[in-house]
Amino acid sequence: MSEAVDKLHLEVFSDYVCPWCYLSTPSIEKLQANYPLEIKWVHFPLHPDTPDEGLALSELFRGRDIKPVQDMLKQRMAEEGLPYGDRSKTYNSRLAQELGKWADTQPGGDAIHKAIFQAYFVEDLNIAHIDVLLNIVASVGLDQESAGQVLEQRSFRESVDQDWLQSRSYGISGVPAFVAVNQMVVGCQPYDHLEEFVQYLLQKNS
Repeated sequence: MSEAVDKLHLEVFSDYVCPWCYLSTPSIEKLQANYPLEIKWVHFPLHPDTPDEGLALSELFRGRDIKPVQDMLKQRMAEEGLPYGDRSKTYNSRLAQELGKWADTQPGGDAIHKAIFQAYFVEDLNIAHIDVLLNIVASVGLDQESAGQVLEQRSFRESVDQDWLQSRSYGISGVPAFVAVNQMVVGCQPYDHLEEFVQYLLQKNS
């Protein structure tokens, strides 16, 4: 690879309430450690109509037996070394996405993404609540006062709107999705598959 190659800009389309996106976080971290990547998190509206008070999973997936899927996910999470709790509800992720956009403008803010995933999937916290989000902010060492102003004023509302529009313009209907240099890989892929994707793009653009 040429020394002149800049970092590969990899867009990761995801939603904090998507288990497959959470399951992909170890692979993303490994790619960042092994290759010259600049990750941009792009937010996707998976269940945008979920009420702020939450919705029972049995209602969200009415008519489907979700236990086999939950058992499979728990096994897959364990294989990746990810904690995974027992959830009975889902919550609206819109405000968390706005917080994520703000965090990406802050030094060390990238840590917020995994923290929100774990608050939702491990601790079963309602990430539509500002107080919950501010506790997450504190847990990763970001400024709570600034974050509170951002959430109260909805300062990053338009930024998330743009992410949702970008998802539609790319034709993305499911997440996670990985996009770079007009190439796309969709779904929770094995690390080796994502590594081949990154290696190909780096070589192509060297």
